[in-house]
Amino acid sequence: MKKTVNILLALIALTSCEKWLDKYPQSSLTETEFFRTEADLQAFSNKWYTMFPGESLYEEAVDNYALQSLPDELNGSRVVPSSGGGWSWGTLRDVNTLLEENACEDPEIKARYDALAHFFRAWFYFEKVIRFGDVPWFDHQLGSASDDLYRPRDSREFVMQHILEDLDDAIAHLSTKKDVYRVTKWTALALKSRVCLFEGTFRKYHDISYPEHTWQWYLEQGAAAAKEFIETSGYGLRTADGKGLSYLTLFAQDNADPTEVILARDYSAAVGVKHNGTFYTLGNYGNPGMTRKIVASYLCSDGSRFTDKAGWETMTFSQETKNRDPRLSQSIRTPGYTRFGSTKKEAPSFSCCVTGYQSIKYVQSVSAGADGYGLSYNDLIIMRSAEVYLNYAEALAELGTLKQSDIDMSIKKLRDRVGMPNLSLQASNDNPDPFLSAPETGYPGVSGANKGIILEIRRERTIELAKEGFRYWDMMRWKEGQAFTQEFKGMYFPGEGDYDLDGDGTLDVTLYSGTKPSTGATLKLKLGEDIVLDGGTSGCVLPLKGKKGKWDEGRDYYYPIPSNDISLSKGTLKQNPKW
Repeated sequence: MKKTVNILLALIALTSCEKWLDKYPQSSLTETEFFRTEADLQAFSNKWYTMFPGESLYEEAVDNYALQSLPDELNGSRVVPSSGGGWSWGTLRDVNTLLEENACEDPEIKARYDALAHFFRAWFYFEKVIRFGDVPWFDHQLGSASDDLYRPRDSREFVMQHILEDLDDAIAHLSTKKDVYRVTKWTALALKSRVCLFEGTFRKYHDISYPEHTWQWYLEQGAAAAKEFIETSGYGLRTADGKGLSYLTLFAQDNADPTEVILARDYSAAVGVKHNGTFYTLGNYGNPGMTRKIVASYLCSDGSRFTDKAGWETMTFSQETKNRDPRLSQSIRTPGYTRFGSTKKEAPSFSCCVTGYQSIKYVQSVSAGADGYGLSYNDLIIMRSAEVYLNYAEALAELGTLKQSDIDMSIKKLRDRVGMPNLSLQASNDNPDPFLSAPETGYPGVSGANKGIILEIRRERTIELAKEGFRYWDMMRWKEGQAFTQEFKGMYFPGEGDYDLDGDGTLDVTLYSGTKPSTGATLKLKLGEDIVLDGGTSGCVLPLKGKKGKWDEGRDYYYPIPSNDISLSKGTLKQNPKW
């Protein structure tokens, strides 16, 4: 008995009226009538691209960025939902429908769209695994009477192997032509490097093992995928605006730069498809700010460690931002900052930044007209080659097989872009960074002979990919959730008084106690009320006024399965531990 596929009017518009009137009924189509041409397959698969993240990329706020409040994952307020919570399967049915019903008469086109479906099924399931762990694997359409509706959760290993099978098919059959808005072979290779790095390190640090494949095997697969991408894809890094701007301009482009960007979400002022990236930073909208912990981790411009300097803890903003890795001044407002399209120097503003370290990533030019709510139209980057370089270096470092030549073909490229000295494998392992080893500021879970280089690659990843949606899941796979219980801190102030943050001769903020002064900066903040310092009358800004995150090591690395789904499963679905 044929199932009916309802075709949306928006999809009908993709093909000519004559063709539709000649071939098909206008009310509904059967699968054998519909899935026959490339236009059919493209129309059906277009909606899958909504799986990709959008505004959540720049809204990242874990331990490296702070907001006015803690996200649910950090404040201990997560509960078992009755439904939803990421446990949804409708998109998967669409993907499996195409795989079962694809009847395209051109074998090359058929294979390409099957491969596209395999890519999206891999993406879908990867997001399920990192969120829930074990999940049921469905590779076919389910009817209302199907026994598979009550399928128990399959093992993580079982699902991960199917994800890799899907990715390998995508790599083999998708187009090799670069396209920043469409999935290609290079998108699939990049995703494979991401998936395998996550799985290998998650198993390593969470001490998870299966007889079929070790954590080392996954890291080997990830490194191989990354290496193939690096050596054969033709992607590089954006360098068009020089060492002082290219990293920053990468995220402000109306149209994503295909030199580096593998995949992006397409936004356009012309058709009214916009997001909120500029206003999110410049408006009073959550007031995101980079934290002092991450600011302190940026190296000095000569490659030395900032936190090795005597007295770094009490340096003022203008002091701590001098002679640092240029990515710092291309990520937050530092002295001398001017926005694209303007010559006006702008200091960080506590009016729209809770830490004082005000982000400039994703901010468009003054002339773009993107300052208001929901008016930004620069493309948002989902995948770029820099991530693949980092995936490659980290996988080999965790395996213990990293060589200096591997660093030269990955991390060095990132540093060359901004004019930073190369990373040394030997020097890193000879002298691991105490700041990156400390529980308060780093990764105490790292040990062994390769500790130093693993820490340095994590530093590089944190800096290069800041505010791009990676941080929470990186901390999950590294088993560093306890870091979320540390106080968020911002800029240091030696006491009450007037402050010219960027040294341009204009006062930017006045801190006071008692009666509000009539002189000073326009922005006046009362100590203990408008602004809280960790030393009371001096110290680092506490953006959340001393509120710390909560973390349960035995529970919080996974999300809970909705209670309704467990009830409807006839006892086959089991809840994640301690939920």
